[in-house]
Amino acid sequence: MKTLILYASKYGAAREIAERIAKKIDNAVVCDLKQDTPPLSQFDCVICGSSLYAGSIRKEARAFLADNADELSKKKLGLFLSGFAPDSADNDFAKNFPAKVIQAARAKAHLGGIFDPKKAGAPERFIIKIVMKQTGYIDSINDEKIAGFVADLNR
Repeated sequence: MKTLILYASKYGAAREIAERIAKKIDNAVVCDLKQDTPPLSQFDCVICGSSLYAGSIRKEARAFLADNADELSKKKLGLFLSGFAPDSADNDFAKNFPAKVIQAARAKAHLGGIFDPKKAGAPERFIIKIVMKQTGYIDSINDEKIAGFVADLNR
């Protein structure tokens, strides 16, 4: 089985998650949704994920999902989110992913995020400081959740 892992990331957390998922799946191809993606017809399984900002996924992920909802709904499908609000994952999936895609997904999970103040702008640093009461580097990517996500996908 050939797997395509697509991601949309602003600062790299969703890319990091996609790469960690790929290490657990044979024949996985990882692609940034900002680049050209291979035809979905070449893959049996598709995993798509995006970082969240203010509750919204990246515009390139939103466009890809909308444009390919029919084909994605016929694939073995996994969906993931990257960010710092795992308690709102169900709402975030419902708000950002086409219903047809959500219903087709075998696995969906919020897998954590990374905040690097060296890469962030002043507004993002301020928001993290106020909301999370943190000023330094944060890595909440959860490898156990990634393993569970892959296991759910393979059921």
